[in-house]
Amino acid sequence: MPSRFELANAIRALSMDAVQKAKSGHPGAPMGMADIAEVLWNDYLQHNPADPHWPDRDRFVLSNGHGSMLLYSLLHLSGYELGLEELQNFRQLHAKTAGHPEFGYAPGIETTTGPLGQGLANAVGLAIAERTLAAQFNRDGHTIVDHYTYCFLGDGCLMEGISHEVCSLAGTQGLGKLIAFYDDNGISIDGEVEGWFTDDTAKRFEAYGWHVVPNVDGHKPDEVKAAIELARSHDDRPSLIICKTIIGFGAPNKQGKEECHGAALGEDEVAAAREQLDWPHAPFHVPEEIYRGWDATEAGQSRQAAWQERFERYAAAHPALAREFSRRIKGELPTELTSEALIEQAQDKGEAVASRKASLACLNALGPQLPELLGGSADLAPSNLTFWQGAQVISAQEPGGNYLHYGVREFGMAAIINGIALHGGFVPYGATFLIFMEYMRNAVRMAALMGVRAIHVFTHDSIGLGEDGPTHQPVEQLTTLRSTPNLSTWRPCDAVETATAWDAALKRQSGPSALVLSRQGLPHQARTRQQVAEIQRGGYVLKDCEATPELIIIATGSEVALAMDAATALGENGRAVRVVSMPSSDVFDAQDAEYRQRVLPAEVGNRIAIEAGHRDFWYKYVGLEGRILGMTTFGESAPAGDLFKYFGFTVENLVAEAEQLLEDADD
Repeated sequence: MPSRFELANAIRALSMDAVQKAKSGHPGAPMGMADIAEVLWNDYLQHNPADPHWPDRDRFVLSNGHGSMLLYSLLHLSGYELGLEELQNFRQLHAKTAGHPEFGYAPGIETTTGPLGQGLANAVGLAIAERTLAAQFNRDGHTIVDHYTYCFLGDGCLMEGISHEVCSLAGTQGLGKLIAFYDDNGISIDGEVEGWFTDDTAKRFEAYGWHVVPNVDGHKPDEVKAAIELARSHDDRPSLIICKTIIGFGAPNKQGKEECHGAALGEDEVAAAREQLDWPHAPFHVPEEIYRGWDATEAGQSRQAAWQERFERYAAAHPALAREFSRRIKGELPTELTSEALIEQAQDKGEAVASRKASLACLNALGPQLPELLGGSADLAPSNLTFWQGAQVISAQEPGGNYLHYGVREFGMAAIINGIALHGGFVPYGATFLIFMEYMRNAVRMAALMGVRAIHVFTHDSIGLGEDGPTHQPVEQLTTLRSTPNLSTWRPCDAVETATAWDAALKRQSGPSALVLSRQGLPHQARTRQQVAEIQRGGYVLKDCEATPELIIIATGSEVALAMDAATALGENGRAVRVVSMPSSDVFDAQDAEYRQRVLPAEVGNRIAIEAGHRDFWYKYVGLEGRILGMTTFGESAPAGDLFKYFGFTVENLVAEAEQLLEDADD
């Protein structure tokens, strides 16, 4: 049987060989953390390489994702379908082994990591999901949810502000099955971190309410093992194991230095490392006895089989719960969900209401039908209106609820939501003001990149916010959201479009959705049944004229009402005007060409777009010859009505712009 040192050296060799072949990458972290990884994966990690989606597997997150060859080596060695050729193609086009771990590329990658600190935040979300799912489904004598979340992280993760947000919340929540390993090697890209990172990390995490195991020699397996045992014994709070390591361990001339952090070692240093590590094998060659020492397939299948037996006993005792668990893990919505009926009801009711209030009505109607909904707000629940009638707060003492108070932690909230979505069993949503999307921007991007079903509720969507002024009034944020690939953004104009937006977000399993909602009341728009159905196509004709239109007005949100009133006024002046409501431009753009032509006929070149957001987005629909009533500056502090008038969002101004456009076209 190979020694632990030999097993760990397989990680070091594969990592330095792959980086050297690619001529780019980060060999230092994999070589430095190899001994820690060997103990965790061979002695503790409950997983099955033959089934990477086994619901009760332990989750492993490499938050310091630049050290991706550590994860790829572990997956390859332990038996996942990640062949040696994929390691040899590290960082190459279409390889499963991207420069940073990418969710969905290779089996066993639990989340995309790279932007430092977000993997740690995802791990907090994974741990919250595990504990909440366990509280909701486990019964006396029947435990079907019982796994750990392990996270590797480095100095960079701890320097990023998001680590403070999520680790503070993790301590408050008492996440006893979250165990993080801090690679305390003292080196980052710029050199020795003591020049810019002198925090007492142990005291910091103790202050958060974590259990801390300090001063563990990360190259002594016995110390690592003892630390893990100690961490697992503290099931009332998360644990941080601080491991002192040598970055690039085994590379005699570069270990412990920044030179091995983010660059290939070089042929000579790789050869010297082979000699120092007593690894005489050719590049990418791993002896069979080493593979046998790592192979987790048989043990993993045995673990999963034992769990399956437990689940079958659970199903016999609690058949309805077992069916519900299976449905939720698959990510399927209830077949009896009445979200479409809710849209019809909103149309029939015809209520004039702020879209944030219409959103709350949707939650109150759909929440009882969706036990998988796990909501929250970044300390703005009374304003976002996301705390619905059936909301039950999740806490360390009561973990089985369905609502998290995230506190003022927008970035952390978004990244935690990603972890909850990745875990499975939940449809998470989180809320804040649209302007604070800026704090959470990168986590929203990561949700889109991974294609997870996360729902972001953004209220107070424009200068209509009013007196709080330009610091709180979003202008450019809608453009940012709409320009993000695979993010579906909705800005509804009334309760009917709001219900449609919720329906679309819940049913969308290929990526996140952003629901952008108003603070102020919005009038109800009359529609035919066909128009109601066409809302789900992202853009539709809300008001038309008998003749071929000579002008099309495109609007979203609160500005749809202005467009409708302006069209009426223009019609009284003998103008043939069509109003297109476009609550979701990305959904509209995905429609077939015939439908898009029917809504926005190419032969009608006179177009005006109106939206109380940045104007430049709308050129794609109106062209350079069209007009756009939008924002080109930041807002001001004043009542909403005064602001709309000051910035030109009035029926009179829209009519004047339309008449001028039509006159210019006639010349």
